[in-house]
Amino acid sequence: MNNALYTGKLVHLTAVDPETYAASMVKWRRDSEFLRLMDSDPARQFSIKEMKEWAEKQQEKNPPANYWFLIRKLDQDQIIGDIGLFEISWPAGDSFVGVGIGERDLWGNGYGTDAMNVILRYAFTELCLHRVSLTVFEYNPRGLRSYQKCGFREEGRLRQYLHRDGRRWDLIFMGLLREEWHKLNRES
Repeated sequence: MNNALYTGKLVHLTAVDPETYAASMVKWRRDSEFLRLMDSDPARQFSIKEMKEWAEKQQEKNPPANYWFLIRKLDQDQIIGDIGLFEISWPAGDSFVGVGIGERDLWGNGYGTDAMNVILRYAFTELCLHRVSLTVFEYNPRGLRSYQKCGFREEGRLRQYLHRDGRRWDLIFMGLLREEWHKLNRES
C-alpha cells in the first residue's frame, strides 16, 4: 500500500486483521456510549469469536462493494477505531462511509476527523467516487461537527427516528460531492 494514500496528520489506515479487530471491538463494545453513537440497534455484548466471524464475513464482501480499514494512531501504531466505505454503487459513483473511534480518551481530539479526511481522499482520488454519504444521530453533536469540518452537508432527516433516553431523536443524512471535496481541499 502507498503509505501517503493511507496516512493523515494523526492517523493511518491499515488492512483489517479479523483477530486484531475482534479483540479491539469486543473491548469497545463494552462502552454503551460508543455503541449508541454507532448504531440504532440495542446494545449487545459479543465474544471475540463472534466478532472475528463477523469481521471475516465483512471481508468476504470487500471489493467491489466495501473498503474497510483499521484506524491506527500515527505515532504509536495503536488501533483506535475503524472506518470504511460501504455499499458502493459503481454506476452511481456513490458510497456510504462509517467511522468509529473506540478509544474514549481520544474522542474530541481530531482522530475521527483526520481518519475521515484520509478515507475521503481515498474515495475521491483513488476510487473516483462522485459522492459519499453518511448518517448521524441528532444526539451526536461532536460527530455532526466533525462531518461538517470535512465538508459534509445535511441533505435530509428521518424525524423522530429513534427512541432513546425518554425522547425521540432524528437521523440526519449528510452527503459530500467530489467537486465540493476538491474545492474545500484547494482552499485549505
